[in-house]
Amino acid sequence: MEAANTEKIYRVSREDLPLSCPMPDQKLWNAHPRVYLPIEKTGSAICPYCSARYELID
Repeated sequence: MEAANTEKIYRVSREDLPLSCPMPDQKLWNAHPRVYLPIEKTGSAICPYCSARYELID
């Protein structure tokens, strides 16, 4: 399990959908509340809490 929000750009695949920040495999103890991000139509999303950017790779 990795720390939440340690990177600024995360590359995700359709297997990761629905996309949430922090992602399920990240530790939540020091992160913000989980928020679901719409990424399917545009291919990218930015978390309103931590400004992490997500890019859909497939």
